Amino acid sequence: MIIMKSENKAATMPLTQLLSDLKTSDQGLSEDVAAARLKTVGQNTIHRQKQQSQLLIFLKNFTSLMAILLWVSGIIAMLSGSVELGIAIWAVNIINGVFSYWQEHRAAKATDSLMAMLPTYTRVHRDGKVKQINALDLVPGDVFDLQAGNAVPADARLLEATSVQVDQSALTGETVPESKSVEFTPGEGKYAESNIVYAGTAVGAGTAKAVVIATGMATEFGKIASLTEKQSNLTSPLTLELNRLTKQISIIAMIIGLLFFLTATFFVHYPVNQSFIFALGMIVAFIPEGLLPTVTLSLARGVQKMAKRHALVKDLNSVETLGETTVICSDKTGTLTQNQMTVNHIWVPTGEFTVSGQGFVNNGQVEKDGQPVSKVGTPDLNRLISIAALNNDTQVENNGKLKKPKILGTPTEAALVILCQKAGFDTAAHLKIMPRVKELPFDSRRKMMTTVHREGNQLDIYVKGALSDLLGQCTQIQVNGISREITAADKESIDAANEKYAAQGLRSLAFAYRSIPFKNQTQVDGLEIANAEKQLIFVGLTAMSDPPRPEIYGAVKKCHEAQIKIIMVTGDSQLTAKSIAMQIGLTSDKARVITGAELDTLNDHDLKEALQEEIIFARVAPEQKYKIVSTLQSMGEVVASTGDGVNDAPALKKANIGVAMGVTGTDVAKDAANMILTDDNFASIVAAIEEGRVVYSNLQKFLLYILNSNMPEAVPSALFLFSRGLIPLPLTIMQILTVDLGTDLLPALGLGSEAAEPGVMQQPPRAKTAHLLSKRILWKAFAWYGAIASVISTLAYFFANLQAGWPNRALLSSGVGYSRATTMTLAAIIFCQIAAALNCRTEEESIFKVGIFSNHIIWVGIVVEVLLLMILSYTPVLQSVFHMTPLLGQDWLFLCVIPIPIVLVEEGRKWVQRKRKRS
Repeated sequence: MIIMKSENKAATMPLTQLLSDLKTSDQGLSEDVAAARLKTVGQNTIHRQKQQSQLLIFLKNFTSLMAILLWVSGIIAMLSGSVELGIAIWAVNIINGVFSYWQEHRAAKATDSLMAMLPTYTRVHRDGKVKQINALDLVPGDVFDLQAGNAVPADARLLEATSVQVDQSALTGETVPESKSVEFTPGEGKYAESNIVYAGTAVGAGTAKAVVIATGMATEFGKIASLTEKQSNLTSPLTLELNRLTKQISIIAMIIGLLFFLTATFFVHYPVNQSFIFALGMIVAFIPEGLLPTVTLSLARGVQKMAKRHALVKDLNSVETLGETTVICSDKTGTLTQNQMTVNHIWVPTGEFTVSGQGFVNNGQVEKDGQPVSKVGTPDLNRLISIAALNNDTQVENNGKLKKPKILGTPTEAALVILCQKAGFDTAAHLKIMPRVKELPFDSRRKMMTTVHREGNQLDIYVKGALSDLLGQCTQIQVNGISREITAADKESIDAANEKYAAQGLRSLAFAYRSIPFKNQTQVDGLEIANAEKQLIFVGLTAMSDPPRPEIYGAVKKCHEAQIKIIMVTGDSQLTAKSIAMQIGLTSDKARVITGAELDTLNDHDLKEALQEEIIFARVAPEQKYKIVSTLQSMGEVVASTGDGVNDAPALKKANIGVAMGVTGTDVAKDAANMILTDDNFASIVAAIEEGRVVYSNLQKFLLYILNSNMPEAVPSALFLFSRGLIPLPLTIMQILTVDLGTDLLPALGLGSEAAEPGVMQQPPRAKTAHLLSKRILWKAFAWYGAIASVISTLAYFFANLQAGWPNRALLSSGVGYSRATTMTLAAIIFCQIAAALNCRTEEESIFKVGIFSNHIIWVGIVVEVLLLMILSYTPVLQSVFHMTPLLGQDWLFLCVIPIPIVLVEEGRKWVQRKRKRS
């Protein structure tokens, strides 16, 4: 059995000891040993927890508290003798459950994310030969080859390395690739050991040979995946709120049912069995059967609207959770920034140039006609651009179908390629004139790269690298195209420029050259680091960064106005993190920067205190991101966490809302997240939060709308009871169902599509103590809208009876007259609903200001509910089922007048409310 070493131990121990512990050699394993080892340690794959079966996921949609309440309501209806009613309620529950499952299944596409990140085949050394095998079959002790463009299949220690640079952003979040070499240097932050490469990362440049030290779940990749899978999904605030609402409605319905039972038994002196059936009918009447499908359809509508704003929500309930978000823990690279290194400044001894999208602007000087220089026009800039273009192994492929160009190489060199393109430099043409005859590759010790070019009888040695290493090899400096001896003052100027860029979070790169006469090929072959990279002529610096997204500034401002705190949590350096945070207005210069190392020393109390202030986290590890999110949640915050790498997945899973990048994000992050941004744009998160707030506001609007019809449904029964049966029941159970499942739904859906009221993002997130069913909604639903509708529907009942000759003729409980009276009661409730649908569209704003016809869905719903009333009234088969009959012309005239005073009265109330608020 092979003893697995931690990456840190594997990096520091002598190579001979490591190979001995792994029972291998630098020539790899034999096929027999590898096969035996594979049986012992298993395949090089990530074992995910067993996924919940689709059947259980499907059944979940039928077992919420509201769904259970509807199942019980159906049983109650059947027990009360209304079999059709019970079947209809169950049908609504089934349709709603199927729709919810279909919507979530469509949004959450199952992908095997971890395997998608690992390469399919690897070149491995076995039995003294190089073979291509499936990466699944790699085992500890295997020796394999790597080259630029390869994904790393397992954690491994380097045996050989030539100019190797590895993109570890999926693990660290850092934009700049790590240089790797055979010799060990610890580096800064986790995963920075120079001689270790990690599964799930990618080789950007160079070639290497490495020995596997860990596979599958033993890799760092696997450990993060394991941490992610251990997190259970949080119950969304909306689910908790709907459960609470269901309990409240159930209690209200049971109390009302009990009151009606007692009244019917002891006041009306109904037989107990009939009183019980009557009470069951009232319970059914007070349960809003249409609420659950309306909520589901409204959330689905929110999902569709968010998708148009580049946010794909995988779980319907997550839509509303976004509206409650109080803190966003945001990754930097690819989320706040463009994840594309860009040269911002060029410094040469004669001046500094700012690089724009069009060319170069000479700082402090007025360009010709006030326009940027599109072509380089000074000797020093010409020389720097030549070095940047020719001392470069990266290719940038522009693809019109992609927003970002494809980079074949390192991001740093890609930034130089794009810089040269802006300068109008034709690299291919220059290479024909002065082809490369030799290269001294970059390595992490000397931190420089050199290329040698021949032009006629001259050799040009072009060098780029870290200023700290390159400047020491320079004896001259070029000023206005003329070389002279470099002085102490020159070096001070160069260091001052470099320090200024570092303070801004920019990464600088130095350029130098040297020209010597060409003698012969032997001379070229003899050029090595020692004799080529000396007596150089310093040319200048480039300063580059991963720039902020253009739209990030407005998005951050919007979050601050909405009192949503943004905390940057990144694997990048402190300087870069704080510079970007200040640049985009995320924090001030007083913000505290806590590194991963410092975070490990903080106890829970100290971390909570720090989180209450302006704060940035830099150089953090995956488990630390998770810790930050957990601590914020323990402080009562609703946390949205963003990210794109494997390292972000645990925090994404833990957060109330995990937000993954859809373009640059790893599939691991996408699986762990609740929402995926299809444009990787932080501004889309803010748009989604705004939509989430609108969804919650609209939920309250149609909750108010649905509940207001409960009063006019109950009052007719109360009239029947308190008159001791002298007033026949003005509304039958089937007619009540017509309101709850028929005329309620479409206008309610229209309210779910209502646009945001002004100022929705100038308000703080809603408090956790605030609930969907608030006292304000109860008061408006029952004591205002409901009371008005109850009075009008009762008047309509007596109006119909008046037309039939009452009071000279007693009220009848059967016949055409009675059917017309109950039809009139139902119709009056429906026309009150028309007014309520319009009134519920705004909280304070006048309906005439937002546009009385601006919400087309509501008007479609209004037309449909009137048509439904007419179908039930004029279709003979349905007339008998719903106890309805055709209405007379004067009846329709009475009904059409109903909405006008109701809307005007509500407009008056809103006007008073606005006036009070202003004063």
